[in-house]
Amino acid sequence: MFAKLKGNIDSVDDHEVILDVHGVGYLVMVSQTSLSQLGPIGSAVSLLIDTHVREDKIALYGFTSKHEQEWFRRLVTVQGVGAKVALAILSIFTPDTLLTALSAGDAKAICRADGVGPKLGNRIVAEFKGKLPTFLSSSPTNMSQTKAANATVAPSALLSDAVSALVNLGYGRTEAYSAVMTVKGRFNDDPSMSDLIKLSLQELAA
Repeated sequence: MFAKLKGNIDSVDDHEVILDVHGVGYLVMVSQTSLSQLGPIGSAVSLLIDTHVREDKIALYGFTSKHEQEWFRRLVTVQGVGAKVALAILSIFTPDTLLTALSAGDAKAICRADGVGPKLGNRIVAEFKGKLPTFLSSSPTNMSQTKAANATVAPSALLSDAVSALVNLGYGRTEAYSAVMTVKGRFNDDPSMSDLIKLSLQELAA
């Protein structure tokens, strides 16, 4: 089983990279997020690898970060989410933005990924509700979003109502949630509903 491959980019296609490792070309499936972080043809790269073995083939899935790999492993445990769908989700979300979308319970945003319909989108949100991965807290850049995710385990009615109010005003659930949680972080106690919405609107307009 492969855990990591280090070599040079031989060619790139949609969601695929052929990695030349000492003259041997390995076909590695990657998300658009990882693909965008790779250099031009001939560049030296190192990819973390998950190996999926099936009766008809062996498939390699590559990741430029441990966090993306961990999200991939979590996603494929959800019923109906195979490796292809997991890569599609990770192609439109970074680990940070996926955490925010799931924290917000934004199934509509998840459904933007190829192969994810409303039923599956709702299932993914439900699967992670109350048990969002805490492994992201090891990254300093994810600390604030991890704290926000943990808040969804027992969200207050005030915060939920504020998010709903912003959604009713036409904002997406993820951006509304992010704004409300950012504003909430500025207070030691819960602010009033009017202050929370007013300041969240200012945050969204910034």
